[in-house]
Amino acid sequence: MRRAAILFISVCTLLIFGVQCTFLEKQLGVKFGKETYILDIPGIEKRGFIIAAVDNNTAGYYIYRGRRMGYEYELLRDLAKRLNVQLRLVLVSDIDLAFNYLQSGKVDLIAMNLEESPDRTAGASFSIPLGKMNSVLVGTKGSEKIKAWEDLGQDTIYVRQGTTYASQLYKVKDSLQLGITILPAAEREEALIDQVVDGKIKWTVADQNIALANATMYDNLDISWKVSKEGNVAWVVRDNSPILLEKLDGWLADKQKRFIPDLYSKYFLNSKNSYFRNTSPFSSLVGNKISEYDEIIKEGAQQLGWDWRLLASLVYKESRFDTTALSYAGAQGLLQLMPVTLERFGVTNPNDPAQSLLGGVRYLRYLDKFWMERVPDTNERLKFILASYNIGHGHVEDAWRLTMKYGKNTQTWLEVSKFLALKSDPEYYKDPIVKSGFAKGHLAVNYVKDVLSIFQSYKALVQP
Repeated sequence: MRRAAILFISVCTLLIFGVQCTFLEKQLGVKFGKETYILDIPGIEKRGFIIAAVDNNTAGYYIYRGRRMGYEYELLRDLAKRLNVQLRLVLVSDIDLAFNYLQSGKVDLIAMNLEESPDRTAGASFSIPLGKMNSVLVGTKGSEKIKAWEDLGQDTIYVRQGTTYASQLYKVKDSLQLGITILPAAEREEALIDQVVDGKIKWTVADQNIALANATMYDNLDISWKVSKEGNVAWVVRDNSPILLEKLDGWLADKQKRFIPDLYSKYFLNSKNSYFRNTSPFSSLVGNKISEYDEIIKEGAQQLGWDWRLLASLVYKESRFDTTALSYAGAQGLLQLMPVTLERFGVTNPNDPAQSLLGGVRYLRYLDKFWMERVPDTNERLKFILASYNIGHGHVEDAWRLTMKYGKNTQTWLEVSKFLALKSDPEYYKDPIVKSGFAKGHLAVNYVKDVLSIFQSYKALVQP
């Protein structure tokens, strides 16, 4: 009887509290049971990387001939270096979604040129400005030259969803009583510009930066009519990350004089560079190729059972797809094999891309077999293989032995990599169980991170 009474009281309490919570949430805007995601610089440093939301366009982030590029990307890479953390990127085409990701903790920073507005400041803090920007009307020179807004007549203007373009246009439309129609579109600015060029739509709106970059590709674009007055654009962090905001602002202040203007010139004022980046089949903006050796890389990846973009990441890290690359130590070819390895795996001409790649694939298969029994998990074993490829499997095996000696998990790269990084410390490399001696193991640990980081980029921007 007593248990039944306790259960009855508990249920009533929960029901009453639930009703009260709902009422207060609706009436006062108070949220119960929903914790705001909190992570500032100490947490980012402990985690080891910062996560930024970027867009896949000429102003944000893309792949060109295997190399990661983009105005925001290069800025973020420098910021991560300043913070002494790794950089991870999340591609987001929907700006509203980027803000959702920020609040939920999926990203720490939105790295897009954004104007501050009341609807964007809830729970978010804007950095000091990266610069000034205005939006422009994008049409073709074949259309009648716009000298006044009224010249648009009853035309339709397509604008990217989530941007401030629509609100800018509505202000003009309402104030001048225009007959234009404003339609939101899911496509990015550059896709809409392509439609303008192809004649599928007559008008769109874009940030001046994006318009400038595209005008280097299309001679017939008219981007002369400004939609908005020049305003400040900035990046965004959560408002509960004040230390990150402070460090971001300090970094931006330091970079305003030279670094940022130089990057701006590189991406938006150099017409030749912009043209090739935006028209090449080896650019993820318009094509799906990483290098001219994609086909033989795909064949090699099939032999390994790898995603071809992973093997392409390794090739890029080793040689930047240069068949004649020669390291200071004498490593040669696409996969930078040492002379003894070239001979062992049957490569007679290291400058021949097919031979070099096949030799590298044979070596990778050998390393896979070497670690198969000790590290059964495929994803974990991959990291052992990459480290072994870089520094030699003897050094990685030493780290594996040290991991076992100190009672840690020898099947996880997280544990073994710690001991590999310690192989420059006499206390560890002079241990009797260490057979290969001293090594700058931290370089191999970073090598694995780099290859996998490139792979993540290729996966995000290049189709399988």
